[in-house]
Amino acid sequence: MAKEEFEKLEQTVRKLRVECPWDRRQTNDSIKASTLEETYEVLEAIDQKDFNELKIELGDLLLHVVFHSLIAEDNEHFTLSEVIENITDKLIRRHPHVFEGKKVEDHHEVKKNWELMKLAEGRDSVVDGVPKELPALLRAFRLQEKAAKFGFEWENKDDAFKKIEEEIREIKYLPENKNSEELEGEFGDLLFALVNFGRMNNINAEDALRKCNEKFIKRFQYVEKKMNQNSETDQPNKLEIMLKYWDESKERS
Repeated sequence: MAKEEFEKLEQTVRKLRVECPWDRRQTNDSIKASTLEETYEVLEAIDQKDFNELKIELGDLLLHVVFHSLIAEDNEHFTLSEVIENITDKLIRRHPHVFEGKKVEDHHEVKKNWELMKLAEGRDSVVDGVPKELPALLRAFRLQEKAAKFGFEWENKDDAFKKIEEEIREIKYLPENKNSEELEGEFGDLLFALVNFGRMNNINAEDALRKCNEKFIKRFQYVEKKMNQNSETDQPNKLEIMLKYWDESKERS
C-alpha cells in the first residue's frame, strides 16, 4: 500500500509541475526556506506529542523531498529514483552488522563505525558534513559528537563541568576595556562548553532551549494576563508584581 500511495504522490506532483503555473515556476532555491519551515513543524509536533499533527507535517516534508527531486529531474541533475536508490544503498553499506553479519558490541560501536565509513568514503575529516546552515547550538552538538567519536572527549562529566566554570570565570573577570567582539568570543566559548556538558548528559541543547522557549512563552503570557486583569501594568513596583505572577505561573506548570 505504501508503494502505491508514494507512486500516487509522485504522479500528483509531476502533474502539478506541468499544469500548475505556481508549481511550474518553483526552483530548489525558491522552496528551500519552506523546506526548513516544514522540518521545524515536524519537530514541533514531536515536542507536543501530537501524532495526528506529526502525520500531517511528515506528509508536508515528504512532499518537499519529492518536489525537490522532480525539480532536479526537470533540470537533468538527478532523478527521484536515484535519490531513493542512493539512500537505500547507503543504509545497506553503513549497516554491515545487519546486512553482512559483522559483529558489533553495542549502539556506540555502530555510531563509531558509521563515522569511520564516512571517512573511508572520501571525507577528509570527521567534522566534515555538518551543515553550516544548522542552528548554531545544534551544529555545536553535532561537531562535538563527531569529535568525540574520534576520541576528542573529556574523560568524565566533571571535567566537562569544570570547563563551564572556567569559561564563566573568564567572562566574569574580563577587564572592563574588553571590546564587544572579545566578550562575544568568550560568551561563545561558554555556550560551546554548555552544549558539550549537555551532550555528555544526553541532552541536545537545541531541543532543550526550544522547549525552554515554549515554557517561557506560556509563563510570560500568564504574567501578562494577570497584570492586565488587575490593571497593574503602570505600577511603580511593576517588576516586583511581575515576578510574583511569574512564581505563580511556575507553580501551575
